[in-house]
Amino acid sequence: MVGIGRIARLAGGLLAVGLALAGPVSAQTKPPLVFTGIPDQDESRLVERFGKVAQYLEGKLGVPVRYVPVKSYPAAVTAFTNGQVQLAWFGGFTGVQARKAVPGSQAIAQGAEDAAFRFYLIANAATGLTRAADFPTSIAGKTFTFGARASTSGRLMPEYRIREAFPGKSPEQVFSRVGFSGDHSRTIQLVQSGAFEVGAVDFSVWDLDSKAGKVDPKAVSVIWESPPFPDYQWTVRGDVDATYGAGFTEKLRAALVGVTDPAILEPFGRSKFIPVTNAAYEPLIEVGKATGLLD
Repeated sequence: MVGIGRIARLAGGLLAVGLALAGPVSAQTKPPLVFTGIPDQDESRLVERFGKVAQYLEGKLGVPVRYVPVKSYPAAVTAFTNGQVQLAWFGGFTGVQARKAVPGSQAIAQGAEDAAFRFYLIANAATGLTRAADFPTSIAGKTFTFGARASTSGRLMPEYRIREAFPGKSPEQVFSRVGFSGDHSRTIQLVQSGAFEVGAVDFSVWDLDSKAGKVDPKAVSVIWESPPFPDYQWTVRGDVDATYGAGFTEKLRAALVGVTDPAILEPFGRSKFIPVTNAAYEPLIEVGKATGLLD
């Protein structure tokens, strides 16, 4: 018969072994890397785009990676500011806002096309407006829709160019009615339907929606292409190395720059991602201040 003392000693030994085994595993467990992106297109395309990114990053980084959607551009900045997400696909202006709110955060990668991004002015066919090389001042008096209020290519840069073309006047003084669609796909649909006569849209979303058969060239067309400016980028919080280990930021940058799968890149409308730093977005800070959209 086994004595009670022996049983106790055996149980204690097993417990000690269990704790020894469990301790290191628990210490190595990392919280999920949570990321989001500005809702610049229709929701189905966002789910396709970011779901594939989550799977890819998880395989490259060795930590759980989770995508969480947000309803608006400001919500993406707020989630980043509050630490609800550690990484975000921002537009140029929302990235500036987020990094201003979270010192130490870094822009680490952008699309190759984002170094010299563009917006299009588009017009409903009924206006009779056609494509021109110079800014079309004949849009004055028309109804006009921007994209989201904090969009770089859908609001910030278009407003800057409008104010440049009509010195001393705000968009509300230039157009008979001004709206904000909320995203680029919606802008295209509103101008195509005639709800607004003219609008400003991200050139890459225009191209994606055109390829998807969502643009009727008989109803809406591009009438002007903007000069280039820096836009979208991946921005990461400055505290991720403390959470995931030294060098994690650079490992994340390398993973993003290393994306080669067309199934990941095509939903972004990008050929590849390239390294970038905060300094690349200094011009947008000046534009934000000039338009009164940034303190």
